[in-house]
Amino acid sequence: MPDLLLPLAALPFPNIDPVAIQVGPLAIHWYGIAYIAGILFGWWYAKRLIANTALWGSAGPSMKPEDIDDFLVWAAVGIVVGGRVGYVLFYDLPRYLANPSDIFAVWQGGMSFHGGFLGTTLAMIIFARRRGIRVWSLFDVIAAGTPVALGLVRCTNFINSELWGRPTDVPWAIEFPTGGPFTRHPSQLYEALLEGLVLFLVLRIVTHVFRKLDHPGFVSGVFVMGYALSRIFVEFFREPDAQIGYLAGGWLTMGMVLSVPMLLVGLWAVVTARRAPPATALA
Repeated sequence: MPDLLLPLAALPFPNIDPVAIQVGPLAIHWYGIAYIAGILFGWWYAKRLIANTALWGSAGPSMKPEDIDDFLVWAAVGIVVGGRVGYVLFYDLPRYLANPSDIFAVWQGGMSFHGGFLGTTLAMIIFARRRGIRVWSLFDVIAAGTPVALGLVRCTNFINSELWGRPTDVPWAIEFPTGGPFTRHPSQLYEALLEGLVLFLVLRIVTHVFRKLDHPGFVSGVFVMGYALSRIFVEFFREPDAQIGYLAGGWLTMGMVLSVPMLLVGLWAVVTARRAPPATALA
């Protein structure tokens, strides 16, 4: 491999302590703070969207801001449980079959976005049906704020020196402490930019400029497609998990495989929502 790798060619790694606050044996990590901050932002932003009735057309939202207060716990459980189960099943099943107790050791890391997405989706379906809320409308208001959480968590992946990119000699390459003697793509920051900032702005335009909240499923479809496209793109720069490696001839990754169904589902949701007439008020 060419001179990927001279430390002089790399940007210095910032060496931010992954532990934000330490009080005796209690350690609060930036990773956990990012999850909490992302969930709280999504809660606040969803309530703002629901309260802004001008965005919803004549039908109005099928839920009240108070419903999002009650959904907050459901969302947290769906994210954490789904994310952990997804990582176990999709990324390192043999290890956890050999050591089942490690499944509960979440402080050791190991969360899957795709698993968290499925867990939160299931929580939204159950919650919406119990409250008489349009399921796709709940999807839409939650999806609109989710990119902020994604961006924050990807930044903490960078702080933790994990999920780094493939070796490269680009001028902005970084020599990660855990990445071996190579300079690598800071792929966590690529994801933070695309899945976080760019996707949030796209969804903001969809909700506030094109005002698509009155077509249930359109906003969440754009979110799912946007995430899938961003993830597939970044996977060309991100080092695959060591226990899985590359698939299908050395270029395909598990992240790509799991993102393709999301892309198709998102496209279906957008097309279906566009063809459907605007939502009407619920009785």
